[in-house]
Amino acid sequence: MENFETSAIRTQTERSQFDEHSTPLYLTSSFIFQDAEDMRASFAEEKPKNLYSRFSNPNVSEFTEKIAKMEGAEAGYAFATGMAAIYSTFAALLSAGDHIVSCQSVFGSTHTLFTKYFPKWNIETTYFKAEDAENVEQYIKPNTKILYLETPTNPAIEILDLEFFGQIAKKHNLIFIVDNCFATPYLQQPIKYGADVVVHSATKLIDGQGRVLGGIAVGKEDLIREIYLFARNTGPALSPFNAWVLSKSLETLAIRVEKHCENALKVAEFLESHPNVELVKYPFLKSHPSYEVAIKQMKLGGNIVAFEIKGGIEGGRNFLDKIQMCSLSANLGDTRTIVTHPASTTHSKLSDEERNEVGITAGLVRCSVGLENVDDIIADLKQALD
Repeated sequence: MENFETSAIRTQTERSQFDEHSTPLYLTSSFIFQDAEDMRASFAEEKPKNLYSRFSNPNVSEFTEKIAKMEGAEAGYAFATGMAAIYSTFAALLSAGDHIVSCQSVFGSTHTLFTKYFPKWNIETTYFKAEDAENVEQYIKPNTKILYLETPTNPAIEILDLEFFGQIAKKHNLIFIVDNCFATPYLQQPIKYGADVVVHSATKLIDGQGRVLGGIAVGKEDLIREIYLFARNTGPALSPFNAWVLSKSLETLAIRVEKHCENALKVAEFLESHPNVELVKYPFLKSHPSYEVAIKQMKLGGNIVAFEIKGGIEGGRNFLDKIQMCSLSANLGDTRTIVTHPASTTHSKLSDEERNEVGITAGLVRCSVGLENVDDIIADLKQALD
């Protein structure tokens, strides 16, 4: 395999008759056939051909091929959003009566799928806490089909041991699915540790500039085939324009993510030294409870720092009000540093008990560290904390 950065830059669709250096946009809803036999053979899938942009498109194929190479996957399918990728993956692979075992700290919309929508179809989910990971086998039932993880988790920045869970999934013949959004394929490749499917919200660090939405699932060819057939018939396809943007973004993923991580570690170290901060969670801080696991499976620590401000919900709100340069936004993985206080915003509708269950304490702030000069990021956080 080519080196990561080379694959990210040199994986391209076939050149057209114009010999362009950079892949053009293929803004077309459909494609034509030469004759009746070409059309028949194409629809029978006897030959690889683009039929319709809901099924495949050259821009989308280029983006998908790049991520599959980066993750070491056999195949992939790209979606309009990260949640479309997560929902379609589960919907394609689960049947009524199946059971999911998942880590407890998961993205809010994933939690809503598990608790509000899947029960309608008689699909149940059992959560385990990160600190209870070694006892995960006690939650596996005869009807368990999927073992699902985020690592690092959102927003609690817990680290789960991919190698350990890969072995558990293999032992119990489970489909092992990992949301690798926070790490990106540059920092971590879960397939190396036994993951069957890896999902991403490409909206985050993969785009990296807060411009477009996108999602992707990559993994074993037979599983991706099921996901593709589900998506082909339900229509959550990635647009060619967004795929083109995301494929361009991948050309700079490695260099961007390295700088994000460098800045994030410095921000985490600063926060640990501030008197108004009670706790800092960042995978590459030695104080992180799973530091040893993080350095084993991740190249660097990622760009997300979670920290606990003194003063609970009011302390968090006060901090947001004082921020000057950093953005107040619910997104992450942008060139711009973003701060979010989940207890008063994204998770405000949950009770205190429900928030604590998913690792969201009253004063928790999630900081998506950007690419500004790190001294300016720290200065803004310092004046808001002081």
